[in-house]
Amino acid sequence: MRPTKANYTSFMDEALDQARFAATRGEVPVGAVIVHEGKVIARAGNRTRECNDPTAHAEIVAIREACAVLNSERLVDADLYVTLEPCAMCAAAISFARIRRLYFGAGDEKGGAVTNGARFYTQPTCHHAPEIYPGLGETEASALLKDFFKQQR
Repeated sequence: MRPTKANYTSFMDEALDQARFAATRGEVPVGAVIVHEGKVIARAGNRTRECNDPTAHAEIVAIREACAVLNSERLVDADLYVTLEPCAMCAAAISFARIRRLYFGAGDEKGGAVTNGARFYTQPTCHHAPEIYPGLGETEASALLKDFFKQQR
């Protein structure tokens, strides 16, 4: 079942809430939610600083949680909503988890690997490519990131 516009907008709103919460913890404001059968089964914001773990990106944390909820290493009927274009590490994890659809907000010219950079899903070594929907909530996601980094300087 493909989400309606109202649903996918509200799912991205939840991801944006996770990004805002990450910022309050001093993390780069990136948030993610994973939806399965129309319900959010995992939500996360970046936790790299909190956990002293460079792999604790919002997408990875949410994928781990969703896999635990479904008791499976595959998320074939799940959709991921994330506020920033995934990096190469996260793009690979999304592929390995077999996530069905990827919705993301802001593009990332420097670190993104979906529509920028390596374009992971177009590589012949990629085993699974989700359907990709960029630009959902892009304005707000970009503003969160710009404001965060402006405060850091």
